[in-house]
Amino acid sequence: MVDGKKQKFEKPKLVGRIYVGILAVIFAGIVFHAPLSVALGTVWPNYDLLIKSWKEILMLVAGLLALYLMYKSGQMKKIMKDPIILVIAGYALLHLLLMLLMNQGLSASVAGLAIDLRFVLYFALVYIAITLYPGYRKMFIKIGIGGALVVLCFALLQVFILPHNILKYIGYNLNTISPYLTIDKNQAFVRINSTLRGPNPLGAYAGIVLTLLAAWAVKKKVDKKKWPQTIFVILTIGAIVSLWASYSRSAQIGTAIAIAIVLSVTLWQKITPKMWAAVGALFVIAAGGLFMVRNTSFISNIVLHENPNGGSNVNSNEGHISSINNSFSEVLRQPLGAGIGSTGSASLLGKNAEIIENQYLFVAHEAGWLGLALFVSIFAVVMARLWKLRKDWLALGVFASGIGLALVGFFLPVWADDTVSIIWWGLAAVVVGGWGLGNGKWEMGKNLGRSRNGKIIK
Repeated sequence: MVDGKKQKFEKPKLVGRIYVGILAVIFAGIVFHAPLSVALGTVWPNYDLLIKSWKEILMLVAGLLALYLMYKSGQMKKIMKDPIILVIAGYALLHLLLMLLMNQGLSASVAGLAIDLRFVLYFALVYIAITLYPGYRKMFIKIGIGGALVVLCFALLQVFILPHNILKYIGYNLNTISPYLTIDKNQAFVRINSTLRGPNPLGAYAGIVLTLLAAWAVKKKVDKKKWPQTIFVILTIGAIVSLWASYSRSAQIGTAIAIAIVLSVTLWQKITPKMWAAVGALFVIAAGGLFMVRNTSFISNIVLHENPNGGSNVNSNEGHISSINNSFSEVLRQPLGAGIGSTGSASLLGKNAEIIENQYLFVAHEAGWLGLALFVSIFAVVMARLWKLRKDWLALGVFASGIGLALVGFFLPVWADDTVSIIWWGLAAVVVGGWGLGNGKWEMGKNLGRSRNGKIIK
């Protein structure tokens, strides 16, 4: 607020509402992307790729509207000079050049371009939307909560009520998405998907939700209203169960570190030496306990992902290490990368299939050393702005979960999953959108944004 006067948020004109509406549809629909694309692709197999590309098509339309709206509002030069937008533009331009120089085939190149750029493009589009219309921040938060309720409640049903193969009835199979996975072919440890593409993305998504809930709990006063408390409890239980039932070790470690960051930032000054000593003692006890039970079925399956009574011929841990070593050698050998569409699911449509289980090697294999440098720069600039706004619960939650996901990226190409990447980067854009284009002051947590004249809009 400015001058103690409450200002009413003025909705944009028709084109602006269509623009924001497209972004909201993507943000809401992305959590349903996997089941809908599988189900519709089964009904209309000839249009499978088109169905899967619905969000990218909408982003292209939104991009044209964004250019028009920036021009009409007089904000074009200011927004386009923003360091975040400039680095994203450079990253996209590099991809287009590499796609022309290193042909992987049309299908593979287009698919690779979509996988590599969709989340940074969505970030830019939401960033522009919040810059022009800051009052829409709350709408995106509500959509995010609604999506989380759907994903996590369905996960609870999968764990406790529904049969494990329930998704096979809408077309899930070995040729599309497996309805569920197991730990090293051990049916006693079923890894669920919920509405995402697999257990690992579900674990990463649950980690984002848990971190945001932790940030909200320590930053906001407890709401005495029944509905917010009920939603908080449902999301917390759903996220914890989903994270556990995904059996994603990288997601579990990343989430633990993210929540530790939230607690450290908010409670640092309140932690006494005795508390630190107690935490250290608990850590030692936990480590000792794990060592004592190192030969049990729990450690073999949950921690090591190895089935002592059988399992697959290829050890998953050895597979991860082998994939990273081979990919690292390829990246060192090809400083310009192997070309757009040469990695991951896109490469299945091209000349040679190449699966890389590391986000950073994934980027470097596609776009070379320069592409990796630009990608890290984009992430670093976004994280720096989130850190500056850490007094706001959402900024702190997105920042901490970003650290967690960055760590997950060392073991999985975490940003290649459309749901996880669009949700996190969309939330990041909601937080930092418009910040720094005015006087650099933004009372996050109390207000929703600034109008073009620098005044706070509630």
